[in-house]
Formats: sequence, C-alpha cells, structure tokens
Amino acid sequence: MEAFYTADTQNTAKQAAKDSLFCDLFGNPKYLFQLYQALHPEDVSTTEDEIGNVTIKNVLLNQIYNDLGFMVGKEHPRLMVLLEAQSTWTINILVRILMYLANTWQEYIESRKMNVYGSKRISLPKPELYVIYTGDRKNGPEWISLSDAFFARNSPFVELRVKVLYDGKKGDIINQYVTFTKVYNEQVSRYGRTRQAVLETIRICKSENVLKEYLESREKEVVDIMMTLFDQEYAVERYGEEKKAEGLAEGALKQAKETAFNLKAEGFSDTMIAKILHISLDTIRQWSEGDSDMKLLQ
Repeated sequence: MEAFYTADTQNTAKQAAKDSLFCDLFGNPKYLFQLYQALHPEDVSTTEDEIGNVTIKNVLLNQIYNDLGFMVGKEHPRLMVLLEAQSTWTINILVRILMYLANTWQEYIESRKMNVYGSKRISLPKPELYVIYTGDRKNGPEWISLSDAFFARNSPFVELRVKVLYDGKKGDIINQYVTFTKVYNEQVSRYGRTRQAVLETIRICKSENVLKEYLESREKEVVDIMMTLFDQEYAVERYGEEKKAEGLAEGALKQAKETAFNLKAEGFSDTMIAKILHISLDTIRQWSEGDSDMKLLQ
C-alpha cells in the first residue's frame, strides 16, 4: 500500500510496501534456489549459482515492478520464471504478468544488445509464469489464461497461461511460505495488526519448523518489514480520516480516486477500498462504473 502525504513520503512507502517478507525471503539466493527446486524437482543438475534474480525494480515512482523474477542458466539462460504472491484473488493478475513479462524480456534483450529488428531470430529463455495464492478462495483453478478470462476463449492473436500454486508439497519452501501467511493471518485475527501478532507468528513458525532457519537469521528484519506494512496501512486509514474531515476538497478527491484505482489494480474489492479510504461504497462503485480504466479491473 501507499502513503500519500508528500512526494518523498509516497516514494519511500511505495518501495517499502513491495519489500515484503516474500521479496525478502526469495531475494536470498539460498531460498530462491529452494523455490526453483520446488517448481522443478526433476532437475537435479542445476546449481544455486546458476539462478539469477531479474526482479523488476521500482526505481522511478510510477515504474512497473513485480514480486519476483529469476533466470535459470548462467551463460545461456534457458528459463525465465516470473512469480507473484496474491492474498486477494484477482484475474487482473494476468494483465499485470503480461506487462512484467514484456518488461523483463525488454531488459534481457537490451542487456545483451540483441537486434529485434534484424532478420536473424533472437534467442529468448522460455518463460514460466506462476501465482502463489494465499487467500481463502476455495476450489481455485490450477491454470488461468488471458483468452479465457478476458476474451471468452476467442483470441487467437494473443495468449498467456499462468499456473496457480496454492500450497506446494509438504515441507517445501512454497508450503512453508503459505503456512507462514496463514499463521500470520490467525495471529492478526487474535491480536490485531500489532507487534505481538508478528512476534507470535515468528514464534509459532519457528517452533513448527516453518521457515525456521530464515526467521532465526533475520528475525529483526522480518519484524521491521511487517511493522512497516502495518504503518503504511495506518497511514492510508489516517489519510482517509483527514480528507473526510476536510470535506474531500477537489484536489484530495482526485487523489483519492487515483488511490482507489491503484487499490483496485491490486485486487482489492470495492467494499475494502471504501473502508480503507473512508469513502462511501456508493461513491467507489460510481467511480468503478464511470471510469473506463477501473472497469477493466473488475
């Protein structure tokens, strides 16, 4: 989530929000390699030093960025894996992943000075696209596709298929990450968005051998990451309260609408957006119905 007081504050918060436990965990080469092994247990020859992180970084305020991307193969990459973590179900993730794929390919092509306008076919690593879903939706599909979701299976010109991962295999790094999120949700339901909820999550997971090594080595950083996310959510709520008290002046109203659009893009429901921004649900729905860009996100 983002905070909205000054341009500097917004930039800092936006980058910090993406620096979640997921990004921190798999930013470590050791756990990134474990993730690859969970996705491809049949590959017993690839080594840790052959996995390279190519996650898109948010250098500019409005630049596209994703959760995780990595290449397999050091000198001649043979596989490009893009993976997103989602706690809220949204089919719009397909559009975002397509954008991430295009951006990552562009960076790959430019870094190797390939000529896409030449007659010789360029060589690209094969893409694999995944979503790790940690929400409560039941009976979700194993695969989601762009043409099925957006064009009623009637789009021969462009296609994109994404595999949805729900739990992994017992004990692997995916399963441990998903378990961590569920323990965390349980503790938040008991203690609210507090330090106690974070500390209890870490304590329980360590005792149950869930991300134990990672949590023991980076406990302070994990607490800081989770508390930063709490602070950002509080800032958004405070923003809504302040603007409501001011009567939502024209400039603030425009900014609130942009915020609603961003939250919609992240998969938040109209009800949740209304709650976060402290704006009536009817207003949020009117924006969704009246704004062509927001319509695309429904």
